[in-house]
Amino acid sequence: MQEQWSQRADAAEGAVVARHVRRLWALPGTALAVVAWPPVRRERMFFRWHYWWQAHLLDCAVDAASREPTAKRRRRLAKIARAHRIRNISGWTNNYYDDMAWLGLALERAQRLHAVDNRGGIQALEMELFDAWSPESGGGIPWRKGDTFFNAPANGPASILLARGGRLWRAQAMADWMDATLRDPATGLILDGIRGSGDLDRAVYSYCQGVVLGVETELAVRVGASRHRERVHALVNSVDTHLCRECVIVGGGGGDGGLFDGILARYLALVATSLPGDTDEDERARMLAASIVLRSAEAAWENRLEVEDHPLFGASWETEARLPGPGHTVATFSGGTVRSSAVPERDLSVQLSGWMLMEAAYTVSAAGYR
Repeated sequence: MQEQWSQRADAAEGAVVARHVRRLWALPGTALAVVAWPPVRRERMFFRWHYWWQAHLLDCAVDAASREPTAKRRRRLAKIARAHRIRNISGWTNNYYDDMAWLGLALERAQRLHAVDNRGGIQALEMELFDAWSPESGGGIPWRKGDTFFNAPANGPASILLARGGRLWRAQAMADWMDATLRDPATGLILDGIRGSGDLDRAVYSYCQGVVLGVETELAVRVGASRHRERVHALVNSVDTHLCRECVIVGGGGGDGGLFDGILARYLALVATSLPGDTDEDERARMLAASIVLRSAEAAWENRLEVEDHPLFGASWETEARLPGPGHTVATFSGGTVRSSAVPERDLSVQLSGWMLMEAAYTVSAAGYR
């Protein structure tokens, strides 16, 4: 099984590299992903590039380099990081705290696991996130600078990065804030966010569950307080009950939403391989998290299309993928969010999510789960 998932992850990586990854503006030593396939001119020229999607490109490339280290994969990590900084014009940071957290996580993993040195960028991003903590305003950290919407998509990845960077007291405060403020007592799931007025946005997104599982697992490992393990137990159960069908993550979409299920799978794999503890509840959470990853990956693989010898993953893993064409509408940016293409499979986000899922399945199978 481990070899099978390695081959499938290889195929997913190859598909994204072949269809999407190009030099940025023909500059040597750069690599960035065109955000649509088939692309139109503005995508090929990187007029549209979507900062946080590219952060996940780097994170997936770290996964591949960890699965099978090669000099080529390590060079690609450096090229993606360099291209990201150049294309962002202003350096590493932008006005969205969730964006910066995702890039910080990818850069930190590239440095820690593969010695791709971007310590200046990591430090700049960590400080932006650390300084944004706003308990006096109702947070949490806000979604973006100058905003009063405090949400899990910003606080979740930011707290994971701060935990990995050793700022455990702040990461723990952020995890406690999310549990107290955003956890729905009826379902146990994490809601999207809360406004400065105190109004909850009750939308439920799969990646909100993923990032909370991520930080609670990191804190269970690094701090050891039992409440973090207990929150993981409860949230994995809630994910299985409300967001899965027979252990397959359901739903999906394109645009920004194309990444949501892949992020959940990434952090379920972290639970399966890293959650400490030897109680029955600990073991059940690890086993259930692994089962969701593997069954979701099997479903996504079975429902893929094969196009020019590369897999094309569906926006919903439980249904057959659709083939996009050049005549279909391409994803658009509006109000701080990227809206889906007419056929979501056209979006880089959807294909990155499939790649992320295959890497998660490999990670789980390499740990001995079947």
